[in-house]
Amino acid sequence: MANVSNAQQPKVQVAPAGSTVASTGATIIENGVVAKIAGIAAREVPGVYALGGGAARAVGAIRDALNSTDLTQGVSVEVGETQVAVDVTIVAEYPVSLQKVADDVRAAISVAMSEFVGKQAVEVNVTINDVHIPSDDDASDETVVVDADAETRVL
Repeated sequence: MANVSNAQQPKVQVAPAGSTVASTGATIIENGVVAKIAGIAAREVPGVYALGGGAARAVGAIRDALNSTDLTQGVSVEVGETQVAVDVTIVAEYPVSLQKVADDVRAAISVAMSEFVGKQAVEVNVTINDVHIPSDDDASDETVVVDADAETRVL
């Protein structure tokens, strides 16, 4: 950002090289923040259609309609001092290798926990509770025209 007011900018204080800086506080990262980061990482994996079970996805659809997406949907975490455990429930796209998608989700969440949270992901459990078939959406979007004069048959 440019200094448009030509005002004097405060100088950033940097510790001299070789000196030790005493830590005078703690950083606390709430479980919801960790869950949100895990959810974002899982959603970015190719082959993941959605997160959460059926009921969670129904509520998520309502939230999406209101532009209030819940990024922690389908994710639960346990956060310790230096480690984190993550459970995530996903819906996979068809036709992907379910094992590959699960492995990719584990890897993405592990990297995100390390890079963004600064904790080791000791356990990432992936539950695949559904497979999304693209034709499911296509069939529900089509309009069916019924000819009233046509003879009906049941096969």
